Amino acid sequence: QVYFHETGGGLVQPGGSLSLSCRASTIPNGDFHLGWHRQAPGKERELVASISTRGQTDYGDYAEGRFIISKPNALSVNLQMNNLQPDDTAVYYCSMQTFSHTYWGQGTQVTVSS
Repeated sequence: QVYFHETGGGLVQPGGSLSLSCRASTIPNGDFHLGWHRQAPGKERELVASISTRGQTDYGDYAEGRFIISKPNALSVNLQMNNLQPDDTAVYYCSMQTFSHTYWGQGTQVTVSS
């Protein structure tokens, strides 16, 4: 089992910025992706951004040019979110994807509202 410590999130006005951080309790052997997904009310969970053990990044279409994912160490991942809009309101989940399984954090609320 993998546990995550997620920090960040909260309330921000449109056009503002937030930073999310996640630290995993352990990492698996082999390649994996560490990143963030989000789920808005009434919608499916979707990829925000992820980064592989080799440093390859993957972003959701809406995140390109606004969000930046980084990996300060093997256990951690950060997400810098800029120019946030009301449509970005959602619960953001830290995730670890291995070849055979996806582990999820508890989630942190991000609300974009004036």
